[in-house]
Amino acid sequence: MEKLDYIKQEIDNFVKERDWEKFHTPENLAKSISIEANELLECFQWDNDNFDLEAVKEELADVFNYCFQLASVLNLDITKIILDKMEKNRKKYPIEKAKGVSTKYDKLK
Repeated sequence: MEKLDYIKQEIDNFVKERDWEKFHTPENLAKSISIEANELLECFQWDNDNFDLEAVKEELADVFNYCFQLASVLNLDITKIILDKMEKNRKKYPIEKAKGVSTKYDKLK
């Protein structure tokens, strides 16, 4: 079993065992992703160099968890949607224009 499939199955089982599917609408999950992403950002709020790595790991895991749940609810193949987006990004950010710069794609020269 592929690792992503294993993780998805573990999360799905966790949710089912607790009868939480009824709360996991796409809207609620999208809100939860945003909330957890903000909690991740909070780990770096006042100091970029001295952060609690354990707290970062916990919050990042929460973000991933909700992302997996949203993909599951919407019946999306996580590997496919990530690889499809990477292909789009390759076209938007060609190496010869984007290497070493953080400029948005529509401003690249």
